[in-house]
Amino acid sequence: MEPMDIVGKSKEDASLPKATMTKIIKEMLPPDVRVARDAQDLLIECCVEFINLISSESNEVCNREDKRTIAPEHVLKALEVLGFGKYIEEVYAAYEQHKIETLDSLKGGKWSNGAEMTEEEAVAEQQRMFAEARARMNGGAVAPKQPDPDPSLES
Repeated sequence: MEPMDIVGKSKEDASLPKATMTKIIKEMLPPDVRVARDAQDLLIECCVEFINLISSESNEVCNREDKRTIAPEHVLKALEVLGFGKYIEEVYAAYEQHKIETLDSLKGGKWSNGAEMTEEEAVAEQQRMFAEARARMNGGAVAPKQPDPDPSLES
């Protein structure tokens, strides 16, 4: 019988992408250092176990606070409880950097066309998209998007 983790799946079901982990391992070492495949596999397994340990303890911290969603502060508390307190400052800094990068990527991501919209433009675009959706739902034709008036032609 296979060992089971918290959610009832076998340990083999939980893994990390080998290519990504290999890249991380190589980036952390000097270029002239090689890592045997068995050592890479062991490092990946250690990472999976560490994530399981932190997740489990974070869940316990969360439950003690009668919360249903694990928040970053629960993870930081779990690190402290498990004896990794000296890493909390560095982990928190990485978390803050991640938030900044995520926010930046959302601003310039797939929902942005590179130019800022005014609130009026955003409302007009939203209304146009609603109209298109209604037309599709009702099986009707979609009215073509009206071209924006050229501000240089206005006096």
